[in-house]
Amino acid sequence: MFQKPNTSHAADIVGIEHIDGLYSYALVLTRNRSEAEDLAQETYVRAIGAMERLRPESNVKSWLFTILRNIWFNQLRQRRTAPQIVEMDVEGINVGIGIKTSDDDPYALYVSTLERNQVREDIEQLPADFREIILLREYEELSYQEIAVILNCPPGTVMSRLARARAKLRALLSSTWQTAVQGGRESSNECSRCASSQHSALSRQ
Repeated sequence: MFQKPNTSHAADIVGIEHIDGLYSYALVLTRNRSEAEDLAQETYVRAIGAMERLRPESNVKSWLFTILRNIWFNQLRQRRTAPQIVEMDVEGINVGIGIKTSDDDPYALYVSTLERNQVREDIEQLPADFREIILLREYEELSYQEIAVILNCPPGTVMSRLARARAKLRALLSSTWQTAVQGGRESSNECSRCASSQHSALSRQ
């Protein structure tokens, strides 16, 4: 999905296995594919220069995510503008919170794909801070403490923000499913009425 940094040291970069996660996080922040790629690349460029100061016991994944977020906010300050709310380019992101798939069941795979797409669309409706914390916790599976370091806030704030984000997402998903069910019922009723009308017409012939 995303190429490794274009550098002769790329193979030696600690944490290069996190590059897809970093790209997804950058995409949540920037809401732009090109900027997300640049941000992920810049993160590894900065990481190369700082690797010598990285202690053996350091949490590399959390460290990289923190670097990325700091670079992003420094860029925002340089622009002296707030992030623009535009449509997010999410092609290629695998989002499947708690959704199981079956390679042997085409119908189950079809349904799970619809569910993943719907979850993705509903996450897009969340405020930026909710989208960010959902990705860090649910997709990257970072601990509360690790997220607190990245977001530069107390763990308690992480927990409360995540709870609100989950509640908001559940409400969006619930509303979406209810609308879908209602739409399905209306479609079914319409089909039944059409079938009944056709049957009556045939009976009169």
